[in-house]
Amino acid sequence: QVQLVESGGGLVQAGGSLRLSCAASERTFSSTHMGWFRQGPGKEREFVAAIRWSARFTYYADAVKGRFTISGGNAKNTVLLQMNSLKPEDTAVYYCVAATQEYRLRLGAESDYAYWGQGTQVTVSS
Repeated sequence: QVQLVESGGGLVQAGGSLRLSCAASERTFSSTHMGWFRQGPGKEREFVAAIRWSARFTYYADAVKGRFTISGGNAKNTVLLQMNSLKPEDTAVYYCVAATQEYRLRLGAESDYAYWGQGTQVTVSS
């Protein structure tokens, strides 16, 4: 069973930066999209950003557009999330996700993704 392994979470002050990374455990794993969801305290889980490997097409939630950048890592099936200008409302557990099917150009629903990481905590203090 393929696992997604996240790293890079932590505590940062408002205005600071963090970079999350995620890698699939199997080199032969083939995904169409990889990305990130998050769940803040008392909130529902929400889409953050994703990358479609074909054409390296990236897309973002409005709440993070202009502050977060998603990109592919050097290794296959590795994805990075650079988070700048962090705000206290960005505090959440961040989950790496991967899809092996492609239903449409942008996959923003939880049900689009069959593979989920365990999550990494990001805390932004004010």
